[in-house]
Order: sequence, then C-alpha cells, then structure tokens
Amino acid sequence: MSLDRRAFLMSSTAALAAAGGAKAQSAKIRAAVLGTQHSHVRGKLQAMIDSPDYEVICICEHDDAVQKRQAADPLFKGQAWVSESELLSDTTIDLVVVECKPWQAIPWGHKVIDAGKHLHLEKPAGDTYEPFKELVDAARAKDLLLQKGWVLRGQAGINAAVEAANQGWLGHVHLVRATMNSDRGQSQRDLEARYPGGAMFELAGHMIDRVLEFTGRPTNVQTWLRHDTGVDDDLKDNTLAVLEYDGGLAVVSTTARMYGSGDHRSFEVIGTDGTMMIQPLGGHSKMQVAMRTARGPYKEGWQTVDLGPQPRYIADFEEFARAFKTKTPLKHSYDHELLVHETLLRASEMMG
Repeated sequence: MSLDRRAFLMSSTAALAAAGGAKAQSAKIRAAVLGTQHSHVRGKLQAMIDSPDYEVICICEHDDAVQKRQAADPLFKGQAWVSESELLSDTTIDLVVVECKPWQAIPWGHKVIDAGKHLHLEKPAGDTYEPFKELVDAARAKDLLLQKGWVLRGQAGINAAVEAANQGWLGHVHLVRATMNSDRGQSQRDLEARYPGGAMFELAGHMIDRVLEFTGRPTNVQTWLRHDTGVDDDLKDNTLAVLEYDGGLAVVSTTARMYGSGDHRSFEVIGTDGTMMIQPLGGHSKMQVAMRTARGPYKEGWQTVDLGPQPRYIADFEEFARAFKTKTPLKHSYDHELLVHETLLRASEMMG
C-alpha cells in the first residue's frame, strides 16, 4: 500500500511538474519568421532566441536555395522550416516577424493580419501611403498589434532626450538634427535605386521615427535628393530633408558612401535651456549634455554620459512582449506608424 501511495505521489508530482512546465511554455509568445532575406533577420532571430518571452516555432523562406544556405548557418540550427501556408494556418502562432523587401511588405503583412496574427513588419512598408494605411486599419480593426522595424526605438540616449524634452528640462526644443550615413555596396545601391527617394527612403525612416516624437507632424517638408558620390548609377545617394514644425526645424540627412559611417551616426536635440548630442547611435554609445541650469539628473554645463552598448532589436521585442502580455497598446501607436510612413514618403519626394 505504501509503495502504491509512493508511486502515486511520484506520478502526481511528475504530472504537476509537467503541467506546470507546459503552462510555463505556453506563456511564451509563439513566434514565426516569414522571409529571411532582409539584413535584420539574423539580429531579430537571435533576439527572440535569447529572450525568455519568446519561442520561435518555425521559419518560412520562399526561395529554396536561400533556405538551404540559411539552414546551414549555426544561427538557424534546429529551426523548423515550413511553407507559407503552413505558417499562416498554424493557429498557435501569436506573432509573425516579416523580414522582406519593401515591395513585399504590404502583401505579406496583409496575409499575416488576415490570418489573425500580430505583426512585426520590416521597413519601409512599401512606397505609397494608402496601401500601408489599409494594412494599419485592418490590424486596428482586428485589435492586432502592428510594430514596425525601426531600429532606434531602444536607443538609450534618444530615450533620455525624449524624457528630458517631455519634462521641460531642455526648454523649448527648436532644432533636431539626425544623421545616418552608410557605405553601400553595389547590390544594395541597386535595390535602393528602385525608389525615387534613394538613400533617404531606405534609411531616414529610422531617424524620422524618433524625430517625430519631438516635432509632431511637420507643417512642411523640403528635400534635396542628389547623386554626388561618383558611382556610375542612378541612386540618389546624398540626401537631406528639412522638416518644419511649429516652433522649430528638424534636419535629417543620409549619404550612401561614407567610410566609418557606423560610428558617425548621430542624433541631436537642441532646446533653449539644454542640448543632448548622442553619438554613435549603435555600438558603445555616449551622450554629451549641456544644461543651462541643473535639471533632473543633469548638472549645469557640459557633461558626458556613457550609455554603454546599444544592441538593436532587444527593446523592440521587450516592448512587444509587454503589450502582448498586458493586452495594452504598443508605445508607438498605429497613428504614429502611419505618421512615420507619411513623413518618410514626403521626405523622399514620393508623396505630395
């Protein structure tokens, strides 16, 4: 009798442990990746693998040759490769991370929303406004989270500048300057040359996404799209946009050929009572702060704040997990995503 009881207790404990484990497992966000040919896919896959909030269920790659090459990469080891229809029909999947080219974003995004799944969508989302608005409206109507892949949302220095501006520590913010240059190879130049906005259309959205948090919708956008780097192609590779807003200006620039461009990328917020200058935006970042008087954590005068490493993607997936688990909106709303897309198109002379 005692042996039977002991066996019963042991089996019951094991069952409870298994049930608890299954419950803990089900508490994770079940994610899938649709497409693997965007340059951000590796970082985003790694961020989800490393996160306790996610379980990567499967990956779909439409090109068999690309899938074979990716499957041989250690990062993709152990991942389940499925067809698009298998991915979209799996009712247990919560989130689909779409890693695509700009012209694929809208049709692929609609497939995800139509399947009733939350969407993380690569940038830019097409080269016109109305199709993206229709996608956002569809997600909103179904109460599905839609998050764009702009890479500076977790940047600690920019986040600190947003807080300082909101707290009034900077006084009246009348100038924002953001620069994100690159050093493009020919294959990437050819891709970007498909669009009239060229380098501006490809990269400026990352900066515009954060600039708009200081400015709101620009009252006017003036743009210069030039080809100046001497490469024999049609890419608009030296570009500048000035965004006018009530009480100030924002200057956004990007060029496609700059050695050392990663460490040059910067973001500046200039107010009547304080200034914050963040550079570089990735890697090990620092922020220079000048305050007319001591405000918040900042002393009077110039000071350097060491921001430490600034990894991409981690903050995005942390924010998605927060919104998903609490059933609350994302920090960057549907309307914000629409405004970023609209402003990017205006800055690229691809929308009136």
